[in-house]
Amino acid sequence: MSKFKFPESIKSRPVYGTLEPRAGKAHLFVADAEGAEAILDVAKADKDLVANAHIIYIPKNTGDTYVKKLEALKPQQMYVGPSYAASVTRLQRTLADAHMGLQVYLTGTEGLMGQAMLEATNAGIPYTAIQTEHRGSVARRMQCVHCKGITEDVIMDPFVCSHCGLNLFVRDHYSRRLAAYQGVCIDAEDPGNVPEAVELYK
Repeated sequence: MSKFKFPESIKSRPVYGTLEPRAGKAHLFVADAEGAEAILDVAKADKDLVANAHIIYIPKNTGDTYVKKLEALKPQQMYVGPSYAASVTRLQRTLADAHMGLQVYLTGTEGLMGQAMLEATNAGIPYTAIQTEHRGSVARRMQCVHCKGITEDVIMDPFVCSHCGLNLFVRDHYSRRLAAYQGVCIDAEDPGNVPEAVELYK
């Protein structure tokens, strides 16, 4: 299984649940990679719901593993995108055209869920009304608090900012406004004194 139980942390760190079917006139699923498994689980519970849904799916490194399984659900609409950046305009249009009662389900990596939630809340949907379920990679979307650059898919702590080259400590502080965690220079007071990088949660 692709589920991971995150350890308890500070209040700003997102907490994820398990997707459950909800009554509504329309349903929007946004997922990447192993997030497809959560959609398939919802389909087991309520196949008619998923058959009437719009699925936006980004396979990432899973390739075609889940695409045919999702297509077999025969959703009302399905889009398979090469990346989140390539898919965001479709998500924005879907949210802009949505009517009252749209149910939003986000699943997969934290980076995908955070960015999609930002779009949904910008469209007027309260974040408390959006269901989320983490599946797959625990890599994070990180913002350097010094240069403000974003580094995607950070799995090591500390890591080197892809924009300014500083050695950054991976913090649990999360910004919904940026859909990113915050990274702070780890050797600011003692340049070059950088501990060996370790994989997150290892």
